[in-house]
Amino acid sequence: MTQNDYDTLGTKIKKLRIQKNLTQAEVAASLGVTPGYISNVENNRTAMSLRILVYYAKLMNISLDALIGRIDSEYQPTALDRDIMNELAEMDPDNKKKLLQTIRLWK
Repeated sequence: MTQNDYDTLGTKIKKLRIQKNLTQAEVAASLGVTPGYISNVENNRTAMSLRILVYYAKLMNISLDALIGRIDSEYQPTALDRDIMNELAEMDPDNKKKLLQTIRLWK
C-alpha cells in the first residue's frame, strides 16, 4: 500500500458506512469503539487497527481483502473478483440467469 492509499482509507471507510445507511454511532457501537474514534478514522486523523478493520469488513458484509482492495490499487483486480462473487451470492436464481445471459451477450 502506498502512502496515498493510507491517506484515503478514512474516506473509503466513510463511503462504505454511508452506503449501508449507518451512522457513526451505530458503527461505533457495533465495533465497540466511540463515535469520536470513527470520526477520527473517517477524517484520516487515526488509522484502524487490523482487528477493527476485520470487524468493520464483517459489519459492511465484505471480506477484508475486498476492503483492502478498495484501498490498495495493486490489489483491486482480486478484490473486484471477490466483490462480484459476494454480489452473486446475494442474488436470487432468476436474476443470476438473467445476468449470465447478459454476460454471454457481452462476450
